[in-house]
Amino acid sequence: MLGELLYRLADEWTVFNVFRYVSVRAAAAAATAIVASLVAGPALIRWLTRLRIGETIRDDGPPQHHSKAGTPTMGGVLLVGAVVVSTALWADSGSALVWAAVLSTLGFAALGFADDWRKLRRRRGVSVPVKLAIQILLGLATGVFLLWYASGGGFTTRLVVPFIKEFQPELGVLIVPIVVLVLVASSNAVNLTDGLDGLAAGCVLVAASVYTAFTYLAGHAEFSAYLDISHVPGASEVAIFGASIVGAALGFLWFNAHPARVFMGDVGSLALGAAIGMQAILIRQEMLLVVVGGVFVFEALSVILQVGHFKLTGRRLFRMAPIHHHFELAGWKESQVSVRFWILAVLCGLAAFTTLKLR
Repeated sequence: MLGELLYRLADEWTVFNVFRYVSVRAAAAAATAIVASLVAGPALIRWLTRLRIGETIRDDGPPQHHSKAGTPTMGGVLLVGAVVVSTALWADSGSALVWAAVLSTLGFAALGFADDWRKLRRRRGVSVPVKLAIQILLGLATGVFLLWYASGGGFTTRLVVPFIKEFQPELGVLIVPIVVLVLVASSNAVNLTDGLDGLAAGCVLVAASVYTAFTYLAGHAEFSAYLDISHVPGASEVAIFGASIVGAALGFLWFNAHPARVFMGDVGSLALGAAIGMQAILIRQEMLLVVVGGVFVFEALSVILQVGHFKLTGRRLFRMAPIHHHFELAGWKESQVSVRFWILAVLCGLAAFTTLKLR
């Protein structure tokens, strides 16, 4: 919106011509999201504190977490708001791919908001079956839209397999269950990772940065041809959405870094997980999400292994799951766990970049 208005001034002042470049608008979107988060953050924290919207700590959690009880939660409203506002200001308002990403993110944010609100007011969140059913419905709606959009030639439904460039099967209607799987898995994986100060926000920052670079390359015909990645017309505009996530995560970390003044809650974690999943889907790099989001996969897998091992043997495989709590109970400080997992996230991101020439 704002980018389009500024670009129209280029006829009179050529300096405004820079706003036709996605790179400039992406940088502006990231900066806008950071500033919006830093400016609105203190007011939101005061508002959440006044409403007594505080975190409830599980009795079976790490003992050192009990001091966190009452810390304002649902700070994901700040994250989602910054992402949506920045994207609306700087992305092409006519981009169907951007709208798909934004609306899907808002859908998962609404589910997370409802879950957080029920936990705070009724001491019980949305039941797991109902939450999963709603996530599937949101994924179905997104998948059906993308299938319809692909029928007009604006989107490809080919599956891109890393390292095997010749093998790109046409999915057709199978794109719908793929979208459902990616969105449900990514949103829940980020949700499970959100358990320590700054942990999820930092890992989201890294994953979103990687996919922002990938979306920019996928939307550029020459770059995508040179790197042998699928060219998706209009995907570069999604890079502005990704840059907004990066900026919002950076701004949120100002308040969420240890010791956290606010937690993102499900409204933030479910929305950010879906947002990263949408970035992967829109440039047909879903399979690469396992590498880019390696920390999220590690966290989700630890829960699956813990539950499975306990049912089979009656004993725990880890001291506690998700795995970040295991390291806490092993003696690592909370800030150490978060920073070391950020480092792992960066390594996963670098590993994803190496696939650009290993195809």
